[in-house]
Amino acid sequence: MIPTLMKAWRLQRPGGALTLKDVPVPELRPGSVLVRIDVSTLMSYLKAYVDGKLPFYNPPKDEFTIGTNGVGTVEAIGRDVWHVKPGDRVLLSSHFVARDNVDDPAQILIGLTAGAGGDAVLKDWPDGTLAEYALAPIEAVTPAAGLEHLDAPQLAAVSRCIIPFGGLLRGRLAAGETLVVTGATGAYGAAAVLLGAAMGAARIVAAGRNQAALDAIVKAGVSRVVPVVLTGDFEADVAALRNASGGGAHMAFDMVGNAADPNATLAALHSLKRGGRLVLMGSMTTPLPVPYTMMMLNSWEILGQFMYPASAYRRLLELVRSGLLNLSPFQPQLYPLADLPQAMEAAANSGNLEYVVMQPGKARDAR
Repeated sequence: MIPTLMKAWRLQRPGGALTLKDVPVPELRPGSVLVRIDVSTLMSYLKAYVDGKLPFYNPPKDEFTIGTNGVGTVEAIGRDVWHVKPGDRVLLSSHFVARDNVDDPAQILIGLTAGAGGDAVLKDWPDGTLAEYALAPIEAVTPAAGLEHLDAPQLAAVSRCIIPFGGLLRGRLAAGETLVVTGATGAYGAAAVLLGAAMGAARIVAAGRNQAALDAIVKAGVSRVVPVVLTGDFEADVAALRNASGGGAHMAFDMVGNAADPNATLAALHSLKRGGRLVLMGSMTTPLPVPYTMMMLNSWEILGQFMYPASAYRRLLELVRSGLLNLSPFQPQLYPLADLPQAMEAAANSGNLEYVVMQPGKARDAR
């Protein structure tokens, strides 16, 4: 029987009070699914968000339950849900695009922020997964049948992979191609390296400035990986990337976060073969000076990508089911729901192959 009350982490606003409260279990509505949360994954920057240090985010205007992606079990379904059933194991995505059949529908990250024109959507779906139950629009729910051999914390690793997977799909990565990943020392960059191998890249150049983090990827046993330590010297880094990629890459994937200079991104661009593609999914605090003539002469493409299409989760799970994507290199750090403050600190300091998951059903001594 579904209880009437549940525990949930409620945030007054970024920079305001964060409190574990007893609140009503959400009520079903058309097109919705009520999920009992097994685990909820934490973003590395959640503490900075909660502390109000990310002012460019556009959060819900009223108190809300924080948390983004998760793994859980369907408890009940609303009207207009036809394929997902109670008892199904599912993945919850924070990315939700408005259902309106228009050219540019609003999109939000549930429990986090709204994109341009998305305030009304976020007001309708403000609450995330750091709770015992979550109500989600059916579009943000993906069945996870056939993966019973993975426990919930290990399955939650797909939430680390889904964002870079969206970028690799956008860049049309094909089997046999050479892929350069800048920002491979970060969480999403490391996942992009593993995904590149799973998608059949013949060679993956993992580039970043942290030797130890690059070593961790190599030690994880990911095949066909060539590590490159970036120096910040543009010419030297271009030469190193082109040499490691065998003379040039078919595709480069930039996942450098909060970059203060464009050198690594430009080095990735200049590492491309003629006709190559650069996908941008990181962030940068300075303009990116695009070399017009070089772009034209080499027929290069630059592709921006935010998040992932709705079908990406299904395709990603097929890589896991088939054995092409091995989730074991990702190491979950487990925390009970009550220990969110400690867990946020751990997430902010975790390695590129580590991730933090909250378990509502675990007691405080569960670690």
